[in-house]
Amino acid sequence: MSAGVLAIVVLVVIIAAVGIALLVRPTLRSNKLKRRFGPEYDRVVTAAPDKRSGEHELLDRERKHAELELRPLDPARTARYSERWNGVQEQFVDDPAAAVREADRLVTEVMAERGYPTGDYEEQAAHLSVRHTAVLEHYRKGHEIAGRDASTEDQRTAIVHFREIFRDLLDDGHYSTKDVNA
Repeated sequence: MSAGVLAIVVLVVIIAAVGIALLVRPTLRSNKLKRRFGPEYDRVVTAAPDKRSGEHELLDRERKHAELELRPLDPARTARYSERWNGVQEQFVDDPAAAVREADRLVTEVMAERGYPTGDYEEQAAHLSVRHTAVLEHYRKGHEIAGRDASTEDQRTAIVHFREIFRDLLDDGHYSTKDVNA
């Protein structure tokens, strides 16, 4: 085989390898994002004009999240927040709607102390989606119920949802929903 033919064969193999890599890379990125964001991946990609835009949104969330200066709560603060949560649950007996509003405020307060931005609900959810993926849907559902005139049963459901995200925030994203006593 002449040097010219060998060079062409090598060049074709390199081009084929680069082509395969370019085809496989987006699939690998998509799979990584699906694992990382879970159901939030589908929600964002479905709402976006196209899959690429949705994935770009998720990558942007990761980038913005990495810029946050998040901090764990010290044990004393965690204990105080837990006491306040117990108060919210006790308040539910007499005033479910006020308890739901207070649960929402308490979650936002813990987020702020941990270093999350708390200005806009969608921004809050976007930041939580990166590290608190397993419980994000609880936050969304609790917040949705808190924002409307709801039955007592729906308000109880909202408290349960808020409890999930609250515990996860206190535990720095390591809380397992299997640990919850309904």
